[in-house]
Amino acid sequence: MATKKAVEENKSAKPNKTLERGARAPSGERPQSSPGPKPSLTADQIARASIAVADTEGLTAVSMQRIAREVRVTTMALYRYFTGKDELVDLMIDSAGGPTPDLNAVEGGWQPRLAEWTRRCATVYINHPWFLQATARPNRVVGPNELGWFNAVLHVLRNTGLNAREQHEAFLLLIGHVRSNAQFATGRSQGASMESWMSEHFRDRYPALAAAIESGVFTRPPEDGLEFGLTCILNGIESILDKRRLP
Repeated sequence: MATKKAVEENKSAKPNKTLERGARAPSGERPQSSPGPKPSLTADQIARASIAVADTEGLTAVSMQRIAREVRVTTMALYRYFTGKDELVDLMIDSAGGPTPDLNAVEGGWQPRLAEWTRRCATVYINHPWFLQATARPNRVVGPNELGWFNAVLHVLRNTGLNAREQHEAFLLLIGHVRSNAQFATGRSQGASMESWMSEHFRDRYPALAAAIESGVFTRPPEDGLEFGLTCILNGIESILDKRRLP
């Protein structure tokens, strides 16, 4: 979801009228992008079609021409909804992330709530491999759903006992862990396997790496690494708070 850089750049980014109207609309509704007769499509429908293309073919396959064909309109008609691909991708991000998760429904305090937020966030990256690349774009506009995710995790962190700076740094740890895990999963699926890359010569030169490869750690499911790292982060926060409670 929103990184620190993305939120800061959001202040100076060129306005995205589609997302701005969505932010002002009631939850679950997005107004049409231009006045006049009601069009046969909505911006959300176009974004969903674009997500389907990106899920199967990657973000580079998303173009105004390609998406126009997918939704059966002319390319020029698509510009009634978006000024260009950047605006479309902004809405794709906000739509793929979905509405803000209800962390208040999670019992047990701040630790299980942060764990739930992190797992749901990771699921977005796993279900949409293009999400990592899309959210790394400079000067992009952060939409209302994404800001809601950011607000939700900061709301939980407010109840941990951490100060404001530490809350923000804890957020960066969590989102950074999600993104690095997604990057590992994406790189593994697109690149050559470690096993095929390592020759006998390199096995002798890098014995610790060779042992790790032979153990299967580079072929593990992405969620395995997510859980271990998440436990380390949450336990680390708890350890800091415990030390502060000591007389």
